Amino acid sequence: MGKKRIIQKTEEELLKERETVDAGVKKELKTKKTSKITEGNLYISSTYNNTIITLTNKRGETLVWKSAGSIGFKGAKKSTPFAASKVAEALCLAAEKLGIKKVSIFVKGIGSGRDSAVRSLASHGLEISSIKDITPIPHNGCRPPKPRRV
Repeated sequence: MGKKRIIQKTEEELLKERETVDAGVKKELKTKKTSKITEGNLYISSTYNNTIITLTNKRGETLVWKSAGSIGFKGAKKSTPFAASKVAEALCLAAEKLGIKKVSIFVKGIGSGRDSAVRSLASHGLEISSIKDITPIPHNGCRPPKPRRV
């Protein structure tokens, strides 16, 4: 199978990412000068092709989002559990800068990155108050096709 290659970011890319996170933090602090946010909701959308994690405040306004593609994974590597854990790690750093310590997690989708993302969030110091699965389930499904007439 060959060696596994992990995309290493250069220092310039890391500085750019840090600046964008800081800009988001400053924007949020301008809108909320009186109170600092300590709680939030975390939405994990895991598909067969990608893992997207969104951090919102309690009202549902998006603060930060990360995906496996935005981190630097390409192709089939985006849907792996390793990529999902790296996305969760990057989001934990952003949440730390925002001052968020307690989150409620909402998991949606059927991809392979669901569990590893939740485990990674827990191991990086976020206090998890609840985990809820909001994957849509069809109750009756679509109407089946008519039988073939040959």
